[in-house]
Amino acid sequence: MNHSDTIIALATPSGAGAIAVIRLSGEDAIVFADSLFLSIRGKKLKTQKSHTILLGHIVEGSKTYDQVLVSIFKNPHSYTGEDVIEISCHGSPYIQQQIIQLFLRNGCRMADPGEFTLRAFLNGKIDLSQAEAVADLIASDNAASHQIAIQQMRGGFSNEIKALRDELLNFASLIELELDFAEEDVEFANRDEFKALLNKIQRVLKSLIDSFAVGNVIKNGIPVAIIGEPNVGKSTLLNALLNEERAIVSEIAGTTRDTIEDEISIGGLGFRFIDTAGIRETEDIVEGIGIRKTFEKIEKAQVVIYLIESQKFKEQGARFKIEIEKIKNKYPQIPLLIVANKVDQLSKDELPELQSTFPDALLLAAKDGLGIESLQNKLLDFVNTGALRNNETIVTNTRHYDSLLKALEAVEKVSFAMDDGISGDLLSLDIREALDHFGAITGEITSDDLLGNIFANFCIGK
Repeated sequence: MNHSDTIIALATPSGAGAIAVIRLSGEDAIVFADSLFLSIRGKKLKTQKSHTILLGHIVEGSKTYDQVLVSIFKNPHSYTGEDVIEISCHGSPYIQQQIIQLFLRNGCRMADPGEFTLRAFLNGKIDLSQAEAVADLIASDNAASHQIAIQQMRGGFSNEIKALRDELLNFASLIELELDFAEEDVEFANRDEFKALLNKIQRVLKSLIDSFAVGNVIKNGIPVAIIGEPNVGKSTLLNALLNEERAIVSEIAGTTRDTIEDEISIGGLGFRFIDTAGIRETEDIVEGIGIRKTFEKIEKAQVVIYLIESQKFKEQGARFKIEIEKIKNKYPQIPLLIVANKVDQLSKDELPELQSTFPDALLLAAKDGLGIESLQNKLLDFVNTGALRNNETIVTNTRHYDSLLKALEAVEKVSFAMDDGISGDLLSLDIREALDHFGAITGEITSDDLLGNIFANFCIGK
């Protein structure tokens, strides 16, 4: 693809609004804009300083399209590193399309998804991990995912990787220098210092790899399955958590026959709640399918809420203890939160008895919203947010995670090779492999296919 031509796209969401922003980038962006923009003071865009704004009209001959503000960003001091023009017009979809089509007719090209950010990467304004963070920032829908994306976009993660790569590259250069003096049998790279560096790199890589477990759920939302027998209030609980009538609530057992999902933010973290079909023996084919889906959702959940009706919980405690143990044994890796619902139907004497029998159970009345806040706090306890609170680097990108695993494997090979007294030329090959995996994260080593896959997921205009 030609990345030297001038591209154009709508930078704000499509649809009607107060204003819309149309962005151009390329070596002729100012020239194109000058030919179709008439300043109210007769000024030309090319004569203005960077980061200035002019008021005027977009015109074609005697036809006026709109009164606009034009912002000028001259290279290299722009997002893409090229000349950039941003046209703030009125937010009518008709006006937006008319202006874009006007520029297309006059020689601009429609931008591909993420092409502005791709050009920023190609022109050295940001590295590849920062470019990916732009998409994460746009997609962030809670405080935690926003915090991680901002940190990565500012270069927190890539700076850490670059520092490790630079240290490793320095030793690689010294070892390769030794190869040029093989006959003199000299040693430029201190092996003890190199071994200490490899140990340090392994510690950092393992820490980053471990952070992916938290980062992945923060980025994608923490799936929470709400399970239990029919008519215990699962749909009512979902509605209470979401604070809206999302699921149908009925006194008829088995109303929910399919899974219902929705996501909310609790304490800055995204939780994806899944209301499932009630678990029971049934001859109803459709309900049976829903129950099978319930078990499928349990397997994919990070946390399971097992909801039990308080009166039954009190009366049939032994049976429920057995059921709870069955679930724990079947899904030992998934935290199980026991919740007794409809406590408002118990007498004052029955409530302490229930609490003493099941001290770990949360008590609530979903219909009245009683105990919902305690449930939310308990859910937060299941997520280890220590790294997030301490502003540590957290990996959320699967591609980065894969590269870190490969880099760690390569570094371990180097470490083992040193212990075995492997020759410098073979040692150099293993070091180069590790450097390549580091470079793949920040984009120092890329391919067109990789860039295509990454930026294809961006929105047009960014």
